[in-house]
Amino acid sequence: MNKIVECVPNFSEGQDLEKIARIVAPLKNKEHVKLVGVEPDAIYNRTVVTVIGEPEAVKQAIVQAIGIATKEIDLNHHQGEHKRMGATDVVPFIPIRNMSIEETVVLSKECAQLVSDLYDVPVFLYNQSATSPEREKLPNIRKGEFEGMAAKLKDPQWYPDYGKNEIHPTAGVVAIGCRPFLIAYNIDCQTMDKEACAYIAKAIRLTGGGYQCIQAGPAVMADFVQVTMNVTDFTRTSVYRAFEAVKMEAQRFDIKITGSEFIGLVPRACLEDIAAYYLKMRDSQQLATYSLEELSQVVSENLLLRGFSLDKIIEYHV
Repeated sequence: MNKIVECVPNFSEGQDLEKIARIVAPLKNKEHVKLVGVEPDAIYNRTVVTVIGEPEAVKQAIVQAIGIATKEIDLNHHQGEHKRMGATDVVPFIPIRNMSIEETVVLSKECAQLVSDLYDVPVFLYNQSATSPEREKLPNIRKGEFEGMAAKLKDPQWYPDYGKNEIHPTAGVVAIGCRPFLIAYNIDCQTMDKEACAYIAKAIRLTGGGYQCIQAGPAVMADFVQVTMNVTDFTRTSVYRAFEAVKMEAQRFDIKITGSEFIGLVPRACLEDIAAYYLKMRDSQQLATYSLEELSQVVSENLLLRGFSLDKIIEYHV
């Protein structure tokens, strides 16, 4: 069977749909590459793109898209709710089928080398590809964001892994690496009180004394605030725990939870884990006979999911 890798580049543009279309154009109609998601958010001013396919083909297509983003996006004129340090902010590669972590790390380094050589954008390797412990976590690398990155790169501790220790004047820097499957998940709170949602986020994340595999913070949307999070390992910290913990902490402020959303793809195993809890099953293996449609319905109803469909499940594509 062919090797399959997933790549989820995050581009710092979520408002100009024509610009986004130009950036993702190299990911369309390519042999051995499937574009499965383009999710722009105007308030975050960020677009999350998801592609899967054979490693070499995916790598080449991603490098082309990064080249267009480097030309199209000027971070000197960028504002949005999401933290960012680059026009292409982060490029994670995730092994899906017949790919080892080690092979995916090599792929990420090849991509990083090309991006540095072709576009003169400094590259940090992160997560499984990181060259030092302080570079494993993306927030450590991104700290200071675009505005503070020029000074940061002058610190020998923060010289980039590829390229000169000089920020690209408009495209900043980028983090590229191999990482395990991560669940990007946001919960909608019926309030405009950002401080209350910041308290809730702190209560559930690892650095605030909460769950080990949760990174979380508040984000102000048009008429509500989200607790936005990454669940870095759903097998250790279940998504349903994150949802129920936010509901519990929100009671302190009389805040109602009105919805939630997954950003990018989720694996069937994650949905089985969630459904088993709400169906009062001790073992998610009891759900092996459930179809993707049945799992989707159970999870959507209980997590109040919006914008969720079968094409958000990785097994739908692979």
